[in-house]
Formats: sequence, structure tokens, C-alpha cells
Amino acid sequence: MIRLASIKVSRDSSQSLTHQIQTAVKGEIAEGALRPGTRLPSSRALADDLRVSRSVVVEAYGQLIAEGYLEAVQGSGTRVAGHLAPAPRVPTLLDEGSVPTVRWDLRTGGTVPAHFPHREWAGAYQIALRNAGRAELDYPPLSGVMPLREELAHYLGRVRGVRTAPEQIMVVQGFAHGLALLCSALPRLGVEKVAVEDPGLVRQHRFVQEAGLPTVPVPVDAEGIDVAALARSGARAVLVTPFHQFPTGVTLSPRRRAELVDWARRSDGYVIEDDYDGDFWLEPRPHPLALQRAAPDRVVYAGTTSKALAPVLRLGWLASPPAVSAALEQVRRERDLGTEGLTQLAYAELLRAGTLDRHLRRLRARYRSRRQALGHAVHRHLPGTLVIGAAAGLHACLQLPPHTDEALLVRRALDRSVLVRGAREFVTPGRRPSPALVVGYAGLPATALVDAVRELGRAWAGLPRGQRGVARSA
Repeated sequence: MIRLASIKVSRDSSQSLTHQIQTAVKGEIAEGALRPGTRLPSSRALADDLRVSRSVVVEAYGQLIAEGYLEAVQGSGTRVAGHLAPAPRVPTLLDEGSVPTVRWDLRTGGTVPAHFPHREWAGAYQIALRNAGRAELDYPPLSGVMPLREELAHYLGRVRGVRTAPEQIMVVQGFAHGLALLCSALPRLGVEKVAVEDPGLVRQHRFVQEAGLPTVPVPVDAEGIDVAALARSGARAVLVTPFHQFPTGVTLSPRRRAELVDWARRSDGYVIEDDYDGDFWLEPRPHPLALQRAAPDRVVYAGTTSKALAPVLRLGWLASPPAVSAALEQVRRERDLGTEGLTQLAYAELLRAGTLDRHLRRLRARYRSRRQALGHAVHRHLPGTLVIGAAAGLHACLQLPPHTDEALLVRRALDRSVLVRGAREFVTPGRRPSPALVVGYAGLPATALVDAVRELGRAWAGLPRGQRGVARSA
């Protein structure tokens, strides 16, 4: 039986019983205790609870329905009216700020529920549960359950060329958690500041700073991070995205790879390789392997399930050199009790059975067609704009004609219900990068991407002539 414990009446009150019930229900709705859609007791049940006549409750409910506080749903009883729901929370940008709801959301990093392998994950989790004994249901090992670490060592070696062993892998609760652990471990190895890519993910820079280490921005060009500038920075650790730099999309060139490894060895430093979208190489030429392969003694390789599956799993890993692994273990003992074990075991099953390989093969085909549709639409609707960087990952960088007013274009696009972010959002204050847009294409079908770029083209064409930039010649 449904109860409404917060409603009380008094026969000593000067107000009628019906009025007391109405006032009490309105108050509970106003306070948020009774949420929109909450089912209320039947008139008979509430009358029994309050020890009043049923006609009193029927009259109170009727008046509340007439005033719009309640609604009677056939076969579903009386509920708090749905229109009383608070205004929907304005969706937030990934880093900061808020934006209105739009028709075409081209931000990066969004989750696509339809892409999650629900049936396969449920099957893997069921196997993990069925096989879980006393050890599996106890506190997990600090560095992660061994079946997952073994599968990760096999998988990462096979698909990304990572040279590691299960003992050197630590399972973490996503990249942010792993980065926080690293920022506590690196000072124990003499690291006092961390260099970061500029442009890059401002949010990650803040993570490092909040963990107690200052950051030093290092420029990125068409070959990736400028290693000469890195050497001048005085940092002994650097956070990089060599596979598909965010946000420029460039892949670290072979020359820069060699220079970066040489810098790490000469400076007794460490490279933190964030391989955040390394599962999605969409070009026909062979994909580059992990930077870690060239220097396992100097590179900490970091990956997660966020792009391949979903961020909600909060599952990631660090493959570290022995000295870093030891420092991480020490930090972990001081911080927490490890990462949830059943999710680890389910993911290990996905790896073991080859299910993840099949899932990623489907996703790559889907994203490749969307990336191609984006490129064709840009060529057609945004004259003088170039799609730069490698065809990889889940975002593309659109380099606008020189001198385009990037901020004004972003605002005009929003007026046309297209939400897109400009490249200036990802650089350190004071720098003025070439005008560009950073487009996430994973969350929209190809037809919607074409429509969105068409609206972007109209927004660009509607800019004052002097703020449209100078279109490049064909």
C-alpha cells in the first residue's frame, strides 16, 4: 500500500480537514518532497491513514486536480502533475559554462547511448558474477584484478604495440583519477612541474595544478608538440596526446617522436601518453603505434574505456616504468582501496572473448563514414575551410579562412541551433591561434552532420564581409 507519511491533520484546527490536506500537499510539492510524477495513495488509503472520511480526501484531491497540482491518470492513480517539474537543467560544457539546448550538438566528448554494446556487456558481467568467489567479492588488489591486468597486457601489446607486463599495469577509475595519482607519485621521483600541450584540454591542466604541480604550456604545431620548446621549459614530465592531438588532430611525427624519447632520456624525465582515442584510426594507411613502445622505461601509457564503451564505467589503466609503478603503489596505499572489481572482471571477459574487437570494428566503420561525410560537407558549405589533422578519433579540427572572427561565428552558429566550440577555448590566455572550430562527429548520423555544416556555412556567409576572413584559393 502506498503511504503519504508527511501529511497530518488536526481536528482542533480552525481550518477544515479538506483544506488542511490541500495545504499539506501543496507544501510538500513546493518543498520538493513530492516530485512531479510521484504516485499518491488512493483516496481510501489516505482516508484510512488520516482516520477521516473518504469524501474529505476525494474533495481535497479533486480541488488539487482542478488547481493543477495533481493529475488523475487512468489506470495509474493520482500523481503529482508532471508540468510542475523544474525547468530542465541547462546542459553544461565539458569544461565550464552553460549553453541552451540546440538541434545540432557538435561538442566533443559526448556519450552516444545507442553505441554501447548493451547485450555484450550484460553477458560479460553475468559471467563475471557467475564466476565470482570469495576472493573476487573481497576488496580488489590496489593495482587491479590480475585477470584484467593480464588481458590488458595482451590486448595493448597486440593492438597498440605497448610493451608491458601485468605487474606494471595499474587499473584506475578513469584518466582523471590516474592523472591525480601520477601527480602525487612523480614528485617522489624528483619531478616538480609538468609540461602540457598548448592548445590542449584545459580541464586536464587544472587537474595537474589542483594536484599540486605547476604546469608549463608548450606549443603544438603541424608535427605535434614542439620538443625544442619542451627542453627549454625545464620540466621533467610532459602530458601528450601523440596519436591524435586534442584539439588540433595532428599525429606526432616520427621525427618528433624520436626527439621526445631522446628528451626524456637526456633529462631523466617522463612522458605521460594519453591515448584517449587510440582505438579509432580511420585512415587507410597503417595506424601509428603507441609512443610507449619506443621507450617503456620513460613513458607512462594511459588509456580508458570512455571512448570505446562509456565514461560511466570509470575504468582506465596506467602502464608504467618500474620506478613509477612502485611510486604509484605507494600513493595508492595511502589514498584508496582500489577500483571496483566486478566491472574489471567483466571488461576482462570482453577482451578475452574478442567481443571488444568486434565492437570496435563496427564503431570504426560507423565513424569513418561520418568523418567522410563531414569532410565532404565542409568542402561544399564552408569555402576556404580545411579539415586538418589525421582522420582518427572522434573529433576534427576545421581551420577557418585566415582572419575569420571565430567567436562571432560560434555565436551566429548558436543562433542557428548549432553548438560548436572554437579553438580559442583550448589555448592558454594571451595566445591567439588561427581561427578554427573543433567538431565532434561521433554523436550525429551522417545526414545530421551535413545539415549542421550547412547551417555553419550559412552562419559564416552571414558574417560581415570583413569578419569572414580570406578564403584560400583552390
